[in-house]
Amino acid sequence: MASASSPSSSGFFSICLLHAVAATTCGALMMFYQNEAMVVGHGRETAARLLQGSTPRDQLLIQTSDSFAGLLLFAIGLLLFMVAFVEDRDFQAFFAKGCALLHAAVALWRVCFERRVDCLARDWPRQLVGDLVLGLSWLLFLVYCWSDKYD
Repeated sequence: MASASSPSSSGFFSICLLHAVAATTCGALMMFYQNEAMVVGHGRETAARLLQGSTPRDQLLIQTSDSFAGLLLFAIGLLLFMVAFVEDRDFQAFFAKGCALLHAAVALWRVCFERRVDCLARDWPRQLVGDLVLGLSWLLFLVYCWSDKYD
């Protein structure tokens, strides 16, 4: 039985690095290749409707919003990369709980709000599955930590 301050397995490090690579890649694509990223995420038809906007001001607002969302994702990826090197088990468990709750909140947002947006109504189930899988990775880490702690 390991003490609470000893380093954990490479599971936390691996999960953080995988999530960091995904977040920084998606964020960079959203900032610099917005049209292509939206086509990959939503399909050509939906991306065209989302990027079209009713006025040039709407188009600029959509582009700016997506660029800031990409910047936020990129920053989250860098944060995950830094956190991957923390070896304190208590912090790792706390961080994993927070990430699992964050993914659950995003999934709830998709169910409650995104499915009501006409042009996103077709995409939200697929994105919901992605959110649940990402949250499940953190939950599996927590289960592994708890089983290791109580064995």
